Amino acid sequence: MALLLRSLARQGLSVTRAQSCVPYRHVVPMGTSAKEEMNRFWAKNTSLNRPVSPHVTIYRWSIPMMMSISHRGTGIALSTGVSLFAVGALVLPGDYAHCLELIQSLSLGTPIITGAKFVLAFPFAYHTFNGIRHLLWDVGKGFKIPEVYRSGYAVLLLSLLSSAALAAL
Repeated sequence: MALLLRSLARQGLSVTRAQSCVPYRHVVPMGTSAKEEMNRFWAKNTSLNRPVSPHVTIYRWSIPMMMSISHRGTGIALSTGVSLFAVGALVLPGDYAHCLELIQSLSLGTPIITGAKFVLAFPFAYHTFNGIRHLLWDVGKGFKIPEVYRSGYAVLLLSLLSSAALAAL
């Protein structure tokens, strides 16, 4: 369908109006394509030695910057982890009880198991609490710089405490 509409548009016909297939006399072809415009843009930036924006090396790293990057990273990690777990549940033989028995048979010890549970719980806790922080920003609360830092430290503290509590279970 898209190919048909595109070919009709190239021929100067309109099918979107009530009178379909009427010649469109006021159509002006584009001078350049988007790819040509983008190539021209990058050639100009390269010739002027402009940095790629945002040029991270000119910014001083701050807590909000690192937390924003970490929020995106934990989101990617969580979605990847859930996807891998789902594929593993479909592909691997046996069920959950079989996999749990396999892990228990490794005799890894309490510190390693607790550490692994903390590593699994922290991205979930951090992404959840930081998401709540973003929801508060969406309603217009907490935009002043001291509030941004305070809420950032609160998110980190809550994430660490809740992850430790979940790991201790």
